[in-house]
Amino acid sequence: MDSNEREPAEEAVPPVVPLVVPPVDRPAVPSARPPVDPPVEPAAEPRPPGPVAPRAPGIAGLSAPYRVVAALALAAVGLAACGHLALVFLHVAPSNTVSKQHAQTVDDWIYPEFEQNWKLFAPNPLQQNIAVEVRAEVRPDLGGELVSVGWRDLSAEDGAAIRHSLLPSHTRQNELRRAWDFFTGSHDEDNKPIGERGELSEQYLRRIALSRLADDGTGLRGEIVRIQLRSATRAVAAPPWSDEKTDTETYYRELPWWTV
Repeated sequence: MDSNEREPAEEAVPPVVPLVVPPVDRPAVPSARPPVDPPVEPAAEPRPPGPVAPRAPGIAGLSAPYRVVAALALAAVGLAACGHLALVFLHVAPSNTVSKQHAQTVDDWIYPEFEQNWKLFAPNPLQQNIAVEVRAEVRPDLGGELVSVGWRDLSAEDGAAIRHSLLPSHTRQNELRRAWDFFTGSHDEDNKPIGERGELSEQYLRRIALSRLADDGTGLRGEIVRIQLRSATRAVAAPPWSDEKTDTETYYRELPWWTV
């Protein structure tokens, strides 16, 4: 018999359990470096809007109501221009059936603003200086006495306005001169109207004179009651190399007072 059988059996040895030491809280030691921020993702860029159709140029780019208004305005301007050219053509064209049939309509449209003049090509040009002057009587106060405003040389004012001007005004050059020619051509030497155009020429000349007085500030002095116009005519002197004798004295033609 084996000797090990006489020894008592050894008890089972329990497993060794490691000792667990609880962690000790230690104060946090500040780091020498600042904490690194986490990377920030870039914001997504907004997507550009879709392609915008370019606006059509001219009238086509307007809305429907504005296109209608623009078309009507252009049509009206075109018709007026064509009508004006047609009437001017009938006025300057040789006498024909159409101009004779519509003579009154043509004259009403042309005179006095659009009258045509061909004196530039005349073989005998004007040899006189004709100045148109105006004066007025003004009532400063209601019921007061009339105060006379002296003669003003309207032609000299027009000449000063266009002298040395690169773009002289056509109105300043011709309005007053043509109005006076219109008046003298439709009145006799006693300033009485001849034919139906006499009264029209008087109204036209009076209207121009009143507008010039208003621009000068005469109306600010009071109510303009009456105006009077006259012409100062002086012949152009002959050149030094000519033996022609010319009377350069100034002659006046006064019109009657016109009540405003």
